[in-house]
Formats: sequence, structure tokens, C-alpha cells
Amino acid sequence: MEAKMYLDQLGMTSTFNHKVYCRQALIGGNYALLNTTSFIPNTDYYGALLWHRLMGTNVLSISHDSSPYLCTYAHCSKEGELTSKEINTLNLMDSLKRKEYHLTPKDGNIQSDVVFLNGTPLKLTKSKKIPELKPKIVDPSSFSPIKVAPHSIVFVQMDDFNALACAPPTK
Repeated sequence: MEAKMYLDQLGMTSTFNHKVYCRQALIGGNYALLNTTSFIPNTDYYGALLWHRLMGTNVLSISHDSSPYLCTYAHCSKEGELTSKEINTLNLMDSLKRKEYHLTPKDGNIQSDVVFLNGTPLKLTKSKKIPELKPKIVDPSSFSPIKVAPHSIVFVQMDDFNALACAPPTK
């Protein structure tokens, strides 16, 4: 699942206030978001789609004291919620209702053509439309930490996190 590197690059460039990130290819080449013959989305497409839908332009500074191999990015979402990507655990989030989007490759094979969202394979609908990207809702009373499986990408969105930086602009 090359999306891991691609989304890490999106996260890194956003922390440096870059407004645009150009991927090498939408169709064609080894890095295509769409299959070159069927135009069916490849695995990276879904990571890019979740990034576009969940991560806003307001980038927040975030740090963690866990594995040095874990990359963490936080943004205000387009609706003013706090959204993070590839985060392990953050005690602050344990008391908040959250939506989790876990992207994992089929059978743990990072070269798989199939990507799962919260355990469900993502594939086009019968009418060739992008499937609904349903989050896993985590109740705050469960006190469950956010778990990031090997070779996976996790987007987390907190509904009631009142970060001043994410407040909608006043008119």
C-alpha cells in the first residue's frame, strides 16, 4: 500500500504550508491513482479521497512520545473538527466520541490491489461510483486507545474537540 508514503508526503508538505502537492500520475505509470485500463481506483485513491474529505487546510502542531516510526499529522477538518492521521494513542482523545477510518491492505500485503476500510473492501458500486466511506464510531465510554495496525493508515476525527485553531471564522 504505497498510500502510506503518499499520505506521509501530503502530511509533511502541509506542515510547511504548501498549498498544492502534485502526484506523479493520476492515470498511467507505476503510481497511478486509477487503473490504466479499467479506471477503477487503486488503493492510494481511497487514502487521497479521505485526505481530501477529512483534512482541512489549517495544520496543527502535534507531537507524540511513542515509536519514532509513527508519523502524526493533525488538521482542522473542513467542518471545524480536529482530524489526525496515523496516530497511535493520545490520552486527550479517550474522552471524546471519535470517527476512525482504518485503511489496510488485503491480507497485510502492501502490494495488494485491494484496500479495506474498517475491514470492508473498497470497490466501486455496481453503477461505478465510489463507495460510501463509513467510519468506525468509537464511544468515549469505551476508553479504547487508537490502534494503528502494521502497514495501515488511520484517520481519526473528533466531533466535540474544541480546538481554538479549528473554530469557524467569525463574520
